[in-house]
Amino acid sequence: MRYLSTRGTAKPLGFEDVLIEGLARDGGLYVPESWPPLAASKIAGFAGRPYAEVAQEVMTPFAQGVEPQALARVIADAYATFRQPEVAPLTSLEALAPGLHLLELWHGPTLAFKDVAMQVLGGLFDHVLAKRGQKVTIIGATSGDTGSAAIEAIRGRDNADIFILHPHGRTSEVQRRQMTTVDAPNVFNVAVEGTFDDCQNLLKAMFNDAAFRDQVNMSGVNSINWARLMPQIVYYLTAAVQLGGPDRPVAFSVPTGNFGDIYAGYAAHKMGLPVERLVIASNQNDILTRVMRTGEHALGPVAQTLAPSMDIQISSNFERLLFDMLGRDGQAVAGLMDDLQQTERFEVPADALASASALFGAERVDEAQTLETMRSVHAATGMLMDPHTAIGVAAAQADRAANPSDAPMVVLGTAHPAKFPDAVERATGVRPPLPDHLADLYDRQEAYDVLPNDLAQVQAYVRGRATGTR
Repeated sequence: MRYLSTRGTAKPLGFEDVLIEGLARDGGLYVPESWPPLAASKIAGFAGRPYAEVAQEVMTPFAQGVEPQALARVIADAYATFRQPEVAPLTSLEALAPGLHLLELWHGPTLAFKDVAMQVLGGLFDHVLAKRGQKVTIIGATSGDTGSAAIEAIRGRDNADIFILHPHGRTSEVQRRQMTTVDAPNVFNVAVEGTFDDCQNLLKAMFNDAAFRDQVNMSGVNSINWARLMPQIVYYLTAAVQLGGPDRPVAFSVPTGNFGDIYAGYAAHKMGLPVERLVIASNQNDILTRVMRTGEHALGPVAQTLAPSMDIQISSNFERLLFDMLGRDGQAVAGLMDDLQQTERFEVPADALASASALFGAERVDEAQTLETMRSVHAATGMLMDPHTAIGVAAAQADRAANPSDAPMVVLGTAHPAKFPDAVERATGVRPPLPDHLADLYDRQEAYDVLPNDLAQVQAYVRGRATGTR
């Protein structure tokens, strides 16, 4: 298995090199050269098997070069940290609508779906870096959940320092504290005076500065790193087989910010899972809904909402889908990305948009709808739901109203309600408690530095603290 850059000029790499590189040297994102097929009989055989076993079978074709025993150990250790043995349990929401289900992805150590992939990624870094005798400086950007999951996966490891950029004052208090209360010598938190898009732009600028990148041995944990997306393919398959797949198609509604989670569903579809529909669930920062409906990808201001992990205008992983939409033409993708940088907009060709629209739906859910969905879910089921997941539910209901179907619809539950207690209490009158292992979170001491949205200052900060600097 080799990996290609979406912009077409970086050399193809094997899995371990892609893991360490993170972002391609031409600014593109790595994607598999081809999709390893999963036969229907193989998918059906996943039913009833332990999650870690299914994960190893799904990931093995992508992770060539990693010894099978090592991969098995990494996966087993990753999912031993979860509070539910199923890792990603499926529950019914049929009290709200027939055929509606919830995939609970928040049972990992930091209460967010990011743990499903990040715990695997941390183990992969440890194994590959130890094998190579290397040390890296991991730099990531977060709108809330990626940072805490990445820190939890990397803290205390010998071969990596981790620097996480988050938008100052634009995460929930729980999200911030989960990052800034970790006391480990290899963990550094930076609050950037700006938005998540500013943080992500700084991250990409550091990746694209070859001298800096090489000096600090830079790598990444954001979903721009293919190894972050790979483990997320698994839960689409495990959910589908519980609902009769592959003998019947299944639809998914995915709360979407950086497009990584829903792209993993697209990968499962390309591998052979019968997916009826992938619904892009957006909040009022609805650039992906607009581009899927009109073809115009035009940046606008970022609104601060109840769902901060979706307060994004530049969804990096959409570039991976564009690569396939444009016939895997890296030059064409690079042209659109140049347009975006220069004019803050680009236009998706009509034929490419029509092709993607056969699989993808898109719905915008505003603040009032989000609160009402949280309230109605609680009234109907007694379940407390975080605002991101509620957006997924509302988008699923809207898509089904417009496109009636008997196929099961699975909403990806992306975060524990206790990560957003103010929003949950506002909607339902109930304040969700933190699980026992985080019960003292508000009493823990925080440590982070506030920096301006300035590349030179952020790079100087990293240089002065990274122990792997040459």
